[in-house]
Amino acid sequence: MCGITGFLDPRRQLDAAGLAATARKMAGCICHRGPDDSGEWTDAEAGAALAFRRLSILDLSAAGHQPMVSEHGRFVIVFNGEIYNHRDIKAEIEQGGEPSWRGHSDTEVMLAAFERWGVLATLRRLNGMFALALWDRNTRTLTLARDRLGEKPLYYGWAGKVFVYGSELKTLRAHTAWEGRVDRRALAMYLKFRYVPTPYSIYEGVQKLEPGAFLQVEAGEDGLHAPRLEYYWSPRGAVLGSLRTPVEATDAEAIGALDAQLDRAVSLRMEADVPLGAFLSGGIDSSTVVAFMQKNATRPVRTFSIGFEDPAFDEAPAASAVARHLGTEHTEMYITAQDAMDVIPSLPSLYDEPFADSSQIPTALLSRLTRQHVTVALSGDGGDEVFAGYNRYSWGRRLLSGSERIPRRIRVAASKAMRAVSTAGWDRLSNSVMGSLPVKYRVTHPGDSIHKLARVLTAGNPADMYEALVSDWMPSSNVLLDSGASLTANGPEAIGASVAEEMMFRDLVTYLPDDILVKVDRAAMAASLETRVPFLDHNLVEFAWRLPLDLKIRDGEGKWILRRVLERYVPTTLTARPKQGFSVPIGAWIRGPLRSWAESLLDSDRLKREGLFNPRVVEKVWNEHVAGIADHQHLLWDILVFQSWLERETA
Repeated sequence: MCGITGFLDPRRQLDAAGLAATARKMAGCICHRGPDDSGEWTDAEAGAALAFRRLSILDLSAAGHQPMVSEHGRFVIVFNGEIYNHRDIKAEIEQGGEPSWRGHSDTEVMLAAFERWGVLATLRRLNGMFALALWDRNTRTLTLARDRLGEKPLYYGWAGKVFVYGSELKTLRAHTAWEGRVDRRALAMYLKFRYVPTPYSIYEGVQKLEPGAFLQVEAGEDGLHAPRLEYYWSPRGAVLGSLRTPVEATDAEAIGALDAQLDRAVSLRMEADVPLGAFLSGGIDSSTVVAFMQKNATRPVRTFSIGFEDPAFDEAPAASAVARHLGTEHTEMYITAQDAMDVIPSLPSLYDEPFADSSQIPTALLSRLTRQHVTVALSGDGGDEVFAGYNRYSWGRRLLSGSERIPRRIRVAASKAMRAVSTAGWDRLSNSVMGSLPVKYRVTHPGDSIHKLARVLTAGNPADMYEALVSDWMPSSNVLLDSGASLTANGPEAIGASVAEEMMFRDLVTYLPDDILVKVDRAAMAASLETRVPFLDHNLVEFAWRLPLDLKIRDGEGKWILRRVLERYVPTTLTARPKQGFSVPIGAWIRGPLRSWAESLLDSDRLKREGLFNPRVVEKVWNEHVAGIADHQHLLWDILVFQSWLERETA
């Protein structure tokens, strides 16, 4: 796991030393991604510079240093990630003749593959997580590429007339030609989803490279040619191909086949020349990963979890029970609310772009704990998206099917009536009706859920339902001052499958790479910790999509087949509990200990000066929340995170 950056300057005004100095400055912003080594490489005649920060995982010697030049000198690479099948690729290369290997890094193997087979054929062979920049000295072409599921980040765009790229936005900002203006359309989408969706970034003229894609820019004599974007793997194509070739097997045969797939995916991710461990929450996904790690290990696996004093947010006891059963060497740390809140000031720098999934806070704390003991950690991320773990997959299809039996005019009327009462009004009504009930039966703030249900009632297809379920701020809120910035975004094209599968696909190509994987990558890399995600082995993902939906959702239970595999290693009694998530009580914090911080960021005069948000709308939402008559924690956290990020930008 490392950090990469670089640029192409068509002006060619800098000599090799000047190019290297600029690249070194850019890479210096991401020392946390690679504290062990650094390097730059330049081609002054083309105005090209590549820079690297290294977190040493494979081949700790100088033979693994980057930027790395290929054996015959044609290609130069900077590479962030791990190629898990590099030994297989190396063996295939050696069949055509014995190269002169300098070390045993996956980077060197990849370079030899590029020389042997070219860019497209090599990318299609890779099984791993990666973001890379490859310079072809013969054609003066820069290639940027990203892994299939989007585990590793890669931004690119323009600083004036200079083409810049890097693992994090802060590297682009460090270039002397950087201008950086907030993209209001990206801001609108951020308010809707809590993240800026690919291919957008929060800045005008800067994009995220899409998963499964590669971009090529040629430095011609007359300047830079227009970037060419191509795909070596398509999630849509992979999913459609899998759906066309379903697994035909008994339940027992399918469970056995998935066991073998998981075993290979996990074992491939256990190669490292440094200490390795795993995150363990005690849930289905992380327990499955740790079970297969322990199966393939020669000594107890190191596992890590954090606990909270509030039992409503505490997963540590469940994790500890699974660890004892599997015999892992388990480390847990209980943290206070103050420990969690102390992370908040670092979020703008850590995430580098507005990102409002509040589980980012415990993820950062868990990463810090884990890095004290190991350099690599496997995680259970992706299990919900690949094996239908979210509740919306099972009840979403029932809800859509039920609503379709009601004439649309009636559904629209009911939706309007439900939204005619404010969220605060529904909360007050709930309190008056349920006030006499025992506490465990009360629903304290149903207003947001009722308004979300009202949006779902008018959904005519899975795409509309999905958008209603995952959205925070809606267009009708008028929270943005710029009427030209729409709180809408084009989602992926439908795949023509069931309601559950349509929503799973949307999560696979949006929520997973832009929320879940961003959260883990930035939190872990801030602690110089590499994370690996076995559930996102593309072979496993494609196999999972070949499984009939009945093997993933059965009798209203998601991840049915994954649970049956886990039962082979961990008793159901240890993992059979409601889905808890990895959350913190943001709503209570901003009413209490974080109130002065929040009020400063949401000050009406400040919002007027900045000219982005409607102060009246924000003030109304804030007042309802602090008065306790509505729970607007998600809406407010979206804006607070952005305001905190903007404050750093303009400091």
